[in-house]
Amino acid sequence: MTNLKYFIEPKKISTKELENFISETNTIKFVSLAGIDLGNRATDEKIPKEIILEDFENFLKNGIQTDGSSVFLPIIAEINNAKVDLVPDCSVKWFIDYNHNNLDENGNPIGTLDIPSFLRHDNKFVGSRSILKRTTEYVKEEIIELLKYDNALDNISINSIDEIEKVVLTSATELEFWVKTPDQRSDIEKLSASQELKEHYWKRTIGQVRTATENSLLALNNMGFNAEMAHKEVGGVKAKLAGTNIYSGIMEQLEIDWKYDFSLQSADNELYAKNIINDTFEDQGLVVNFKAKPIEGVAGNGEHTHTSISLKLKNGKTVNLFAHTDNKNNYLNQFGWGALYGLTHNYDIVNPFITATTDGFKRLKPGFEAPVCTVTSIGYTPQNPSRNRTVLIGLIRDINNPMATRFELRSPNPNTNTYLAISTMYLTMLDGIKYVIKNNKSCDELHKNFIKEENKEKFYLDNSRLYSTEKDVYNDFTEDERNKLFNLPPTTVYENLLNLEQSDKLHILLQGNTFNETLINSYRLSMLNQWENEIRYRLKEKLLTLARRYKKMHKLEDVTDLDVDNWENVNSMRHELVKDSISKKSLITRIIKALDEKDFEKASNLQIEIDKKINILNQRYITYKNNLINI
Repeated sequence: MTNLKYFIEPKKISTKELENFISETNTIKFVSLAGIDLGNRATDEKIPKEIILEDFENFLKNGIQTDGSSVFLPIIAEINNAKVDLVPDCSVKWFIDYNHNNLDENGNPIGTLDIPSFLRHDNKFVGSRSILKRTTEYVKEEIIELLKYDNALDNISINSIDEIEKVVLTSATELEFWVKTPDQRSDIEKLSASQELKEHYWKRTIGQVRTATENSLLALNNMGFNAEMAHKEVGGVKAKLAGTNIYSGIMEQLEIDWKYDFSLQSADNELYAKNIINDTFEDQGLVVNFKAKPIEGVAGNGEHTHTSISLKLKNGKTVNLFAHTDNKNNYLNQFGWGALYGLTHNYDIVNPFITATTDGFKRLKPGFEAPVCTVTSIGYTPQNPSRNRTVLIGLIRDINNPMATRFELRSPNPNTNTYLAISTMYLTMLDGIKYVIKNNKSCDELHKNFIKEENKEKFYLDNSRLYSTEKDVYNDFTEDERNKLFNLPPTTVYENLLNLEQSDKLHILLQGNTFNETLINSYRLSMLNQWENEIRYRLKEKLLTLARRYKKMHKLEDVTDLDVDNWENVNSMRHELVKDSISKKSLITRIIKALDEKDFEKASNLQIEIDKKINILNQRYITYKNNLINI
């Protein structure tokens, strides 16, 4: 087998060199263009490389045309005007995806050159990658203009704007996922007990999981990701030894991280990392699950997203735009405070792009280390940074390393559209930065204003809210207190998407023509359609499976009156969820009827009711089963 190359960087070589590389690399047989629609779906196709080499310069400029069936862009690419172009992006890495199960005549795996691409419809760029590209370009331009204001450079480690070569927006994500052997079924009681006892958190990996984890890190490094760490997360149960270093009954949660990059590359990296991890674990006979909440009652999968802005100087140095020159005695400079103000205060228009699936909302529950409140932790003092894991946004600092200053958003999950999430994060940050710089607010003013208690007069922020806490949000506040202090959070996709219709802050997302009303409406309809289909098919299937799995287990010769009562409680709930009668319709029938009638508010309320009933049913069945001896 020849030495394989796993990625190329087109921006670093000429068009002719790029063409020659593709032509002369015999292991590359196909080309695929990955365009990302607004629903976070990536295109994938197999184009013989000879096709694009026929007119390579035209391919780079115009890409390929599709009939639009591979992407979902409501309002934009409708069936009567569906043609979409996939246009290569030469500013990011192109990855080579090898099929090790398909070898050529020399024993080398067949490779596909995977090209991150833009979606173009009617000569307008419309996909997720285009929005992020426009956002980063616009934010960079605005930052340069804001740096020209009087006193803007006071707490940044430069003397003149002329020192700046460019503004750099950097991001990183942390990917959590569950793995299991294909035949392993979840046992909620065992998983919940293991979680509470911390039996698996950062524990040593063994068997196939260890092999797949190590191979994933090596594969990520081959792709130029600079893998940083892999470890077990909080969830899991003990596997059984089934042979030499072979285990059965595997079910555990892992996290893999890699180095930050500029924002568009970082979002691409996450997309490809999922494919790499999935393929690597599958080679070991393991199933990977990137759902936000694969198993009810235990920890879900998060994907904490980090963002920062830096200034690359002409002398080769890099300066963190958010870090104060006196980093040991200050949390942030004015630009950092402005970014934190903007993201926290305007999170209601970011949230629809963060959590857009029913599964995502199931993760955001108290008690599972997932954020439930729009509140920030900045640390007890500048010398004592906090790592409060109960808040939505964390200020990450290292007093000895100003370059580490960044914001961590803890609400995203592996199915969040990272392109749109990062876009909305930076646009809302920019809104806060503009306010702070144009109004010449000092760091001391900004700090005192941000930590004010509720019902105190504040600038930029809502007077009624509390924006910062170092307390445990889950245990130190009641549910009523959380809802009052941090605003009542949405609990369904429909409730969340309403912010894209009703919020008076949408102009923030329209800055610089990064988004536009058509794109926002297309996204909203795309997610609404997905939510409807999740209910019609996935929720219905889940409820029927649950109701049929929870069967009567006791026998007449070994039963008490408590067993009978417990079973009746279970059975009545099963009927309430899925069983119709002439006089009474089940909850699943009622919610589908509401969707048919386009009564989304009613459907949303019924979904909340169904979720509560499912939790009750699960607990009732556990109670019923635990009192039985002869099973």
